[in-house]
Amino acid sequence: MPTQTLDPALPELMRGRYIATLGTENADGTIHLTAVWYLFESGCLYVATSSKSRKARNVAARPKASLMVDVRKPGAERGVTAAGRVELISGEQSQEMNRRIHSRYMSAGAMSDPHIGPVFASFDDVTIRLTPESWITWDMAVLDAQALGGRLGGTPGYLLPLD
Repeated sequence: MPTQTLDPALPELMRGRYIATLGTENADGTIHLTAVWYLFESGCLYVATSSKSRKARNVAARPKASLMVDVRKPGAERGVTAAGRVELISGEQSQEMNRRIHSRYMSAGAMSDPHIGPVFASFDDVTIRLTPESWITWDMAVLDAQALGGRLGGTPGYLLPLD
């Protein structure tokens, strides 16, 4: 069930370096899902992208989105989905935010490499800012402990490895 506030235990997950999934609405009402790098700061989520991307066009036309961050370790799956209003940021503010997002995922060497850092900077010319209005969280280890007596994660062979 969605809540208005983020579980205090989950900002650590949001600040981790994971690939998130961003969902935006296409013109025909279907959902466009894409893997993204992100930054969680001051309660908002930021995604670097190209102004020509489908996600940017969707955000400009229909300013609502969801972003999911999850960990997929069998028995310790957990995640958080934020849903809310989105807006496109451009100009100098976007350039700085996108540099910070890229720096979370690429080393200083990659950022300063003339064949890598500047390419990302030129390609990602806008930033999506998601201001969460609701949160959905889950934690398989907590569910296992509370509802299953720890049997799911504690019994060898109950959980199959992921591909």
